[in-house]
Amino acid sequence: MTIYAEKLLPHNLEAEEAVVGALLIDGDCFARVAPILQPKDFYRERNQLCFAAAQALFQRDEAIDQLTLAGELSRTEKLDAVGGMAYLSHLVSITPTSAHSEDYAQVVSRTSTMRQLIDAAAHISALGYNDTDDVDVTLRQAEDLLFAVRGSGQDRGFIPLRQIYDQYLQDRAGVGEPLPETGGPVMSGYADLDELLGGVQRSDMVILGARPSLGKSTLALNICLNAAHNGSKAGIFSLEMSREQLAMRILSSEAEVDSHRLRLDLTTFAEQQRIIDAIGQLSDLPVFIDDTPYQSMVEMRSKARRLSLEHGLDLLVVDYLQLVQGQGRGYSGNRVQEIAEISRSLKAMARDLNIALIACSQLSRLVENRPSHRPQLSDLRDSGSIEQDADVVMFIHREDVYTTEEEWEQQRPGQPYPKNVADIIVAKHRNGPTGNIQLEFRDTLVRFDSFARVPEY
Repeated sequence: MTIYAEKLLPHNLEAEEAVVGALLIDGDCFARVAPILQPKDFYRERNQLCFAAAQALFQRDEAIDQLTLAGELSRTEKLDAVGGMAYLSHLVSITPTSAHSEDYAQVVSRTSTMRQLIDAAAHISALGYNDTDDVDVTLRQAEDLLFAVRGSGQDRGFIPLRQIYDQYLQDRAGVGEPLPETGGPVMSGYADLDELLGGVQRSDMVILGARPSLGKSTLALNICLNAAHNGSKAGIFSLEMSREQLAMRILSSEAEVDSHRLRLDLTTFAEQQRIIDAIGQLSDLPVFIDDTPYQSMVEMRSKARRLSLEHGLDLLVVDYLQLVQGQGRGYSGNRVQEIAEISRSLKAMARDLNIALIACSQLSRLVENRPSHRPQLSDLRDSGSIEQDADVVMFIHREDVYTTEEEWEQQRPGQPYPKNVADIIVAKHRNGPTGNIQLEFRDTLVRFDSFARVPEY
C-alpha cells in the first residue's frame, strides 16, 4: 500500500472540467459521452456531482444547460458543494468547444481505469498477504478483481452487421445506397401478423414472451431482418448472445444452411456458395448490433438516440428485458420495482425516438405447471407493470415441445400432430384486436416462416 501513497492517483482535471463544460454548452453531448462515462469515473467530487446531475436531467428528458444543471444541483442541495454558479460559469469559460466531448470523455475514462487498476492491485496484494490453504480460491478472487476492471470499460456499442460478416470472411480464409426514410409502421414480414396488428406501430412497445428455448429471440430477430429487407433501419441490443452468435443465426436462416453444421464449418460446396451470396445481401442491410452485457437504461437510451441521429432508427429489439439493469437506487433487492422502472423506461424510449420497440421477456414457471401450457398475461415474469406499459403482448406456444406424437394421438385421435407449428398468441393489443396466428418453426435454420396460404376459389 505504501508504494501507491507516494504518488498522486492518475487523473486529468482539465479533461474532467472540459466534459462537464461541453455538456453545459451543448446538452445533446450527453448522449455521446454517456456510454463512455459514469459519475464515479471523475476524480474530483464536484465534477462527479455535476455529471450525476446532468445524468438525472437526461433521464427525465429535460434540457441540460447551466441554468437547469444549477437547478438540479440546488434541488439535491449540492450546488454549494460544487462551488455554486461561479464554478459552472468557470467550466463554460474554459471549455474550448463541445465538439470534442468524446475525446475529453475518453481521457477521463482512461484515468479512471488506471485508478481502478491501482485499487485492484492493492486488493490483490492484500489477498496475497492473507495466506490461505486454498490457492485456487485466492486466484479466482484476484482474476475477478481484474475482470471487473476490464469489464467496466467493455462497452462495445452498436456496429453494423456488415462489419461482423467482414470479420467472419477474414477469419475463414461496398456500401449500399441510402434507404428511403419511412414514417409508417414497421412490417414484421409475416402477412397474418401484420394483418392482425397493422404492422408494428411507431412509439409502441411490443413484449414478446416465451419460456426459454421456444424461439422468442429467433422470432424477434426474424422480424428485425424482415423489416430491414423492407427498408427499415433496425438496432438490436443483445444482452444474452454475442454479436458473432447472432450473425451466425442470421446467416443460417438467410442461406438456408443447418445452423449446427455452419457453426462447425461442415458445409458443402453448394452451401458455401449460398453462404457467400447471403453475406453479400446481409451486409447491405441497415442492421446494427450491440452485444454489451449488463447495460443500464441510461446507456441503452443514449446509444439508441445516437444510432437514430447518425444512421436513422425504425425498429429496436431488446433481448431480453430481464437482463437490463435498473439504476440501482432505492430498490433494496426489490426486483419487481426495478423491472417496473425498466419497463417504463423502454416505453418512454420508444415514444421519445418514435420507433417500434420489441422487448423479449422470460415467462414464469407457472406455464410449465399448467395442463395446457399456453401462456397468459399473468405469466409475465417479475412485474405486472410490463403488461401495463406494453402496447402489444405476444406469446409463443409450441405444442410439440410439451406433447409427444404418441401422447397427441391418444388425446386427439385423428387430428394432425402440430410438429414445428408455433402459435403466436396476441394476448394484448392496446389499439386493435387480439388473436392467434400460426407460423412454422424451422429449428435447423433457426427461423420462423409463414404457412403457405391455400388459394380460395
